[in-house]
Amino acid sequence: MTERKHPHPLVAIIPVVVLIILISIVITLFGSDALSGGSQIALLMGVAVCVLISMTCYHIPWKTFERQMTKTIGDVSVTLLILLTVGMLAGSWMISGVVPTLIYYGIHILSPSFFLVSACVICALISLLSGSSWTTIATIGVALLGIGQALGISEAWTAGAIISGAYFGDKMSPLSDTTILASSSVRVDIFEHIRYMVLTTTPSILITLVIFLVAGLGHGSEDALHIDQYVDGLDSTFNISLWTLLVPLITGILIARKVPSLVVLFVSSIIAGITAIILQPHILCQIADDPTLSTPAAIFKGLAITYYGSTAVQTGFDALNDLVSTGGMAGMLNTIWLILCALCFGAVMVASGMLGSITNVVVKWVRSRTSLVSSTVGTGIFLNLTTGDQFISIVLTADMFRDIYKKEGYEGRLLSRTTEDAATVTSVLVPWNTCGMTQATVLGVPTLTYLPYCFFNILSPLTTIIVAAIGWKIKRHHPAEESTS
Repeated sequence: MTERKHPHPLVAIIPVVVLIILISIVITLFGSDALSGGSQIALLMGVAVCVLISMTCYHIPWKTFERQMTKTIGDVSVTLLILLTVGMLAGSWMISGVVPTLIYYGIHILSPSFFLVSACVICALISLLSGSSWTTIATIGVALLGIGQALGISEAWTAGAIISGAYFGDKMSPLSDTTILASSSVRVDIFEHIRYMVLTTTPSILITLVIFLVAGLGHGSEDALHIDQYVDGLDSTFNISLWTLLVPLITGILIARKVPSLVVLFVSSIIAGITAIILQPHILCQIADDPTLSTPAAIFKGLAITYYGSTAVQTGFDALNDLVSTGGMAGMLNTIWLILCALCFGAVMVASGMLGSITNVVVKWVRSRTSLVSSTVGTGIFLNLTTGDQFISIVLTADMFRDIYKKEGYEGRLLSRTTEDAATVTSVLVPWNTCGMTQATVLGVPTLTYLPYCFFNILSPLTTIIVAAIGWKIKRHHPAEESTS
């Protein structure tokens, strides 16, 4: 048997270039709806180009690609179940009153002098609980922007505070699809991944909060109209009760005891469902929307819909209606579809040897721990700029560097953390990225206008490089420890 010819890097980059071009076209045509199918088609076209070149020029049999795709998708099968469970959890936490109660009490911390830091904290909390920066920004973020304008605070500063907080919560939430994707792409337990991110995320968010605290001092007027509408809407719709906080408390205990993430999410969903039956039966009946059913049957139907489908609770306030609406497990299907297509692209790039060719070029620049992490950060940002989508950036960055980190003796969690510190948080800073386009449209503030004030998003990739240079809590299992870093 003759040894398979390794693709030249210039050939290996062709599928990536094709993908970048197609993604650019998709984003131009579909805008924020690119994730609903356009990006998936672009990925599949990239798969086709890679396979065509490999089978035609390098005579790689189809079975090779089929085996690699089966293995790759099989490795993340549990992750796909976790994503479905996340949809189940997000719906049950909202309808049970857990998230509304936290919003209700958290929103009261707003004060004129501390508006910017409060806005950042509130968005961080809501995003942490919901796992969605997009939902947070599109709902409470829009209201906070209006309040900031009434206070005479620059919309760029307010947008920066909102986005910084929302992406902190998104990055650190076990409910976030990007957090799940980053950890699963490197085969790292999601809670281990989150715990490791604390080391780089804490300095970034603390510095961010200090900046917003100092910048917000001196503002003394307040227009509480939006706040009152949110408070009144929540109070009149949900049974606001501190008892609901038992749900996140029990969830936190399970996480601390290192219970498997799929079990934690499922158990938390069940407990939240029981809480909804006890405290919010009227909302479950509203969701069921079937007058022919008895009350117990309507409650059961409403809970089932909460778990698997879309819910729309009427609060009398449109912005609040958007905030408390959920998508259930069905709401995760676009994300799962995108992940499957991205995994297929990564799998054929691996099977063809093209990813290895590109990686070898990158490896030549790696001389130390710091350069390795810096290269990972640079790749994540570059892919955000070129592919226009954070999900694709996360998967490709993880695929490119997984073997390098393993070869150099570094833990997988270092790669998963670095990937999120780069790819997740910088996506919103790119005007043509789906995240950047969406948030600029929702807030009515151009991406390049709010970019300089998204301190958390800017600091995160820098912090992860600094921590790598210091070597804080970074273990290397390679027998030969590096002398320079």
